[in-house]
Amino acid sequence: MEVRRVRGFVVTVVALTVTALAAACGGAETTTQGGTTAATAATEVRLGYFPNVTHATALYGVEKGIFAKNLGSAATLKTQTFNAGPAAIEAVFSGAIDATYIGPNPAINAWSKSKGQAIKIISGAASGGVFLVVKPEIKSAADLKGKKVATPQLGNTQDVAIRYWLKQQGLKTDTKGGGDVHIVPQENSQTLQTFATGDIDGAWVPEPFASRLVSESGGKILLDERELWPDRKFVITHLIVRTEFLTQHPDLVKKLVQSQVEANAAINANPAEAAQTVNTVLERLSGKALKPEILDAVFKNITFTNDPIASSLKGSADHAVDVGLLEPVDLNGIYDLSILNTVLKETGAPEVNDR
Repeated sequence: MEVRRVRGFVVTVVALTVTALAAACGGAETTTQGGTTAATAATEVRLGYFPNVTHATALYGVEKGIFAKNLGSAATLKTQTFNAGPAAIEAVFSGAIDATYIGPNPAINAWSKSKGQAIKIISGAASGGVFLVVKPEIKSAADLKGKKVATPQLGNTQDVAIRYWLKQQGLKTDTKGGGDVHIVPQENSQTLQTFATGDIDGAWVPEPFASRLVSESGGKILLDERELWPDRKFVITHLIVRTEFLTQHPDLVKKLVQSQVEANAAINANPAEAAQTVNTVLERLSGKALKPEILDAVFKNITFTNDPIASSLKGSADHAVDVGLLEPVDLNGIYDLSILNTVLKETGAPEVNDR
């Protein structure tokens, strides 16, 4: 009984009715003029992302005006930030945003709960940049027994990852914070405080929060998630779009993808400059800039890539099913990389695949 409740909570939007979902997916984009119903031309593109360095593509691209430049006079860019994936997916389902940078598991949940109707993954963005940070006295997974460990949100990418990893170590968790290791979902900003006060013993979090826990509160890295994946590559951030928006406005989606590719190219060409730009944005969003040594470490821990690393998405889905946070799901069709590959070809870059 509890698992069923959790699966409903993993992505809040699963409680939405079919009618609400249909409205979110397209009903709001029609209008009647003189008795004729027709699609309304989009006048804005609503983009979501997180105040995390793993979302630096969006942070940098928006700050540098890359998205606005590529949209040009076609549409106005409107942005919204989120703390974790389930909240962003709720905004997608409700029609509040058209596209968002997000982690793998919330995208998988959105695909599953909408029966493959609501979203498409249209580009990769970043790989890596996730760590398990713990108190210095914790030396191994076994030492986590009876301890409290934070994740950004129940059912988000990091939450699934730690539950699966702990299960592989023979340690049980449950969605109420019980079990051998007590998982405590909370906002990343709160985790910085609770770790410092000793209310939690560790956290499985993305950058820059992992490095901040180490630098500001004496934490140590127990595990780099890259160690768990082939070639140390796994998708931490990709770009998804509402399927209805993609169908009705492929021209605007192409402009988003062009901005994605351009932003990543700029970041990789001059990571030091990009890091400073991202730090400026983080300070504005969170009220605190990263220290230079943290900033340098953070950018070295993340690979900015347009490749969605599709094999790792399938792995994440398997992990979520294994820990009881997702029913088995067929991911066939979740990707539409046609626009991305067109843009990559135009820039002379190699194409990517969905396998």
